[in-house]
Amino acid sequence: MAISEQFENHFATGVTTVARCWVMTRKDGETYGFTDHDSDLMVGTVLCKADTGLTAHALEQTTGLSVDNTEALGLLSDASITEQDIRAGRFDGALVEAWLVNWQAPSQSYLQFRGTVGELTREAGGFRAELVGQTEKLNRPQGRAYQKPCGAILGDKRCTVNLADPAFSTEASAVINKSEIEFTFEGLTGFEDGWFERGRFVVKSGEGAGLVGIIRKDTTLPDGRRKIELWEAIRAEMHLSDLIQLEAGCDKRPETCKARFSNLLNFQGFPDIPGEDWLMSYPVASEQNDGGNLANGRGAEATSV
Repeated sequence: MAISEQFENHFATGVTTVARCWVMTRKDGETYGFTDHDSDLMVGTVLCKADTGLTAHALEQTTGLSVDNTEALGLLSDASITEQDIRAGRFDGALVEAWLVNWQAPSQSYLQFRGTVGELTREAGGFRAELVGQTEKLNRPQGRAYQKPCGAILGDKRCTVNLADPAFSTEASAVINKSEIEFTFEGLTGFEDGWFERGRFVVKSGEGAGLVGIIRKDTTLPDGRRKIELWEAIRAEMHLSDLIQLEAGCDKRPETCKARFSNLLNFQGFPDIPGEDWLMSYPVASEQNDGGNLANGRGAEATSV
């Protein structure tokens, strides 16, 4: 964002009235505003509060593809960022904008930094947030991977499976909650053993509403109840009355795509790609070499180097 002429003229006077503001938008749409000024300031439509104790280290910015980064430090407060929200991961990956604002004329502002929250930790009654610039995305693998398993996420626009279908998801309340990672349900009939493995565990109500876990294990107990085990704890206080949505899982194999979801036409993997052993094989002189398909047992014997 280019600096406005008015703001540039303000800096040229040599005596400035500039404060720093941060606008943080979580993935669930909740927006927070903070400032190191002694009074609240408006940045656009967001009120940046001055009573949060938030400060920031110097912003490191470079040209080229290096990742811009900085850190923000603040106090945990019920009026702003709470310890419960940090533990639940609600601020993970949140969008952050750092602004320079003329506190005498808040309409004069300059967007100095835009990025996301990286590592966010609690310490000594406060928090430390690593802020990572947008060029960090260039460090991630891009494009489609050619692999045997399906590359889509169950229910996304490439997969097209409708997870709202009662055949693929259900809602229920747990009857046993153990350490926020193991849950037991009653009445989950009509779903075969392991149906929900690799699926999503979505909290619909209570303190953990909106949080999502991935199901590691789905087993039917001898008394008919269903035991669901997650890969990671939900990280929020769960109550037995909380409503949970359980979604079917997928092991990314074409056989599962066809039999469980009747969706083979939208399978996003490449199950016929030869493996490394096949690529390193060579014909044997004692066999008939007719140019046939080695993978189907025709032609030369597949012999690894």
